[in-house]
Amino acid sequence: MNNKIRISAVSYTNTKPFLYGIEHSDIINKIDLSLDMPADCAQKLIDDKVDIGLIPVAAILDLPQWEIVSDYCIGASGPVNSVFIFSNCAAEDIRTLQLDPESRSSNNLARVLLKNYWKADYQPILNAPDYAVTAEPTTAFVQIGDRTFGKKQQYKYVYDLAEEWNKFTGLPFVFAAWVANKSVPADFMDEFNQAIKYGLEHRADLLKDLSARPDFDLEDYLMRKLDFNLTGDKKKALHLFHEYIKSLS
Repeated sequence: MNNKIRISAVSYTNTKPFLYGIEHSDIINKIDLSLDMPADCAQKLIDDKVDIGLIPVAAILDLPQWEIVSDYCIGASGPVNSVFIFSNCAAEDIRTLQLDPESRSSNNLARVLLKNYWKADYQPILNAPDYAVTAEPTTAFVQIGDRTFGKKQQYKYVYDLAEEWNKFTGLPFVFAAWVANKSVPADFMDEFNQAIKYGLEHRADLLKDLSARPDFDLEDYLMRKLDFNLTGDKKKALHLFHEYIKSLS
């Protein structure tokens, strides 16, 4: 009988410190780990195909039972440099927003900001044939993760969504949290948190294993832009974000 805890994590660079800690501790022998796109991570937890997922926080609203089970998250206290709206016009003039098929939280964050911060009169498009093409002058698109690396200089208008949320609310932002859909033993979570902590403390070693990019500063991203501690202000931001999502029409 398999008593391993089933865990889904995101396969992006921002999760590599977590994975480094998991892979360099004994917890790896106690789990079944799968690496997925953020939206798939969430769906696996919703469908009870995993017990814990590093899921986009917007997806928490689709869970009948949930609990944040770790002291760590994917977050930012200012610009995150991997979650953007790329646009041909200023945000308040956007009329069509093409959403990222790999995202839940960031699509919702873009919609919350366009409605409440920029007051844009726009239409969200979920399944644009090529969502990352913006030929029309008032069309923009959301894109997240490694696919955004080195892209900022390619567009006239670029909005870092963590930075814009901070301007709007004065709070940091949580993109993804470790969430369980059932009760998980406390001793397992203690060990899991220690593994995550180990990975964060060894980011310098992890960076040695990553291929350098001429168009993107990985060290700045992993050491400074991302803020991994799930603080009280981040929890406050998470709940505020949920309230804004519920008010989207």
